[in-house]
Amino acid sequence: QVQLVESGGGLVQAGGSLRLSCAASGRTFSGYTMGWFRQAPGNEREFVAAIRWSGGNTYYVDSVKGRFTISLDNAKNTVYLQMNSLKPEDTAVYYCAAARYWVPDPTRVRYDYWGQGTQVTVSA
Repeated sequence: QVQLVESGGGLVQAGGSLRLSCAASGRTFSGYTMGWFRQAPGNEREFVAAIRWSGGNTYYVDSVKGRFTISLDNAKNTVYLQMNSLKPEDTAVYYCAAARYWVPDPTRVRYDYWGQGTQVTVSA
């Protein structure tokens, strides 16, 4: 059974940084796409970033390019989202997700597994 468990959310002032973690378990994730999404109150869920488990290809939504970095630690089966220069508009619940394969545009792949989410709040 695949499990994704996020951690690292919290309250930070604008301009600050947070690092989110997603501990993945239950299978080997070779070939998978690991993604981060977010959902703010009243908004639809939004793709943020993705990484290819085997190969390390990365993909970001334009609004976070240059500020967020997605990475993974194979030994720990953990995916990270380093968030710098945070803005109030980054406030949302952040979710980790896994898709069974990689495509050139990981916003278009179906994500089969989801974590429970972690709250990120950026104050002005």
